[in-house]
Amino acid sequence: MERLWTKSYIFMITGMFFLFTAFYMLYPTLPLFIKENGGTESQVGLAMGAFMLSSVIFRPFVGGLLDRFGRRPFIIWGLLLFAATMFMYNWVSGLAVLMVIRILHGFTWAVSTTSISTAVTDLIPTTRRGEGMGWSGMAMTVAMAIGPMLGLAIANNSSYESLFGFAVLLSVAALALTFGAKIKVTPIANSRKIELFDKSVFPITLSVFLLFIAYGGITTYIPLFADSIKVNSGTFFLVYAATLVLTRPIAGKLSDRHGEAFVIIPAQVITISALIILSFSTNLLGIIISAIMYGIGFGSAQPALQAATIRLVSPDRTGVANASFATGADLGIGLGAMMLGWISQYMSYQALFTVSAVAVVFSLLVFIFLVKRLLYNDSIPHNNKAAKRAL
Repeated sequence: MERLWTKSYIFMITGMFFLFTAFYMLYPTLPLFIKENGGTESQVGLAMGAFMLSSVIFRPFVGGLLDRFGRRPFIIWGLLLFAATMFMYNWVSGLAVLMVIRILHGFTWAVSTTSISTAVTDLIPTTRRGEGMGWSGMAMTVAMAIGPMLGLAIANNSSYESLFGFAVLLSVAALALTFGAKIKVTPIANSRKIELFDKSVFPITLSVFLLFIAYGGITTYIPLFADSIKVNSGTFFLVYAATLVLTRPIAGKLSDRHGEAFVIIPAQVITISALIILSFSTNLLGIIISAIMYGIGFGSAQPALQAATIRLVSPDRTGVANASFATGADLGIGLGAMMLGWISQYMSYQALFTVSAVAVVFSLLVFIFLVKRLLYNDSIPHNNKAAKRAL
């Protein structure tokens, strides 16, 4: 069996963990920072949306450039600019300055995360792609659990300046770790046209988008829903994160052995069930059961979908493939949070989680009727035939 846990792989996923921790430190604290500086609820939404929109716009360009010029330059400049932009929040003096910083931050996030995730993909042996994606995805998940708590602790016990400063240090640490990794060098082909999108991954990007609509609802509205039924929302995320840690390595190995569809289809069924249970939950037990099931379902489906996206393209298009996957996820989270917020305001949390479940149903149908066929037919690039046989 080909080796997965190389020094380069360990350094890269650790760097990814530091980067995502720095990002998630802002998740609960930036809205508070904006309001303390005189911002309104609508300005908070505008600032958060500007970041997402900027990231989505720039990702396809980053993916195409990665495949043309290689990973290393974009990792270095992406992380340097990400750290610099994080420091710039100390200069916020009004909405106009904040919006410029948020747009720039979204751009640096697109560059740094797309380049690092592509470099990690390059380091994973083809026969262990599901397992490797599972572990790298876990680095992001643990960061999602630790980052918000760490950010709130620093902001509450020290200052926002300390918060931004610590995030800068994490970003620089991520950059330092990448220098210890051997990153694939892509030869520059001057005659080659830079492509921003690969049409073969559109169906799976659509499936990812629909799946992440529900994820946007979970991450945004679980705290409010839990509060409405007098339950600590931290319990959901703690159980969810613990379930991910236990299930992702197993799901990754099953994906490598039996193919991504073997994992994705039941995982999405479990995700749907988790959201339905959540919609009827009225106490702590319902929250815990839904968190366990959501951790198993979404936690297994997400890395398997990313691995399947990579399989659908030739090895020299992994940058575009990773950018497409991340774009689908970002759009799903952003648009899902906005759409589901309207539903929760004018209907109910039960309706919110029910609509989330319906979105995952459509994600499953897209995968079964469009994506699965692509994974098994002759449209998989020639260089991926060996991977196709593994399905």
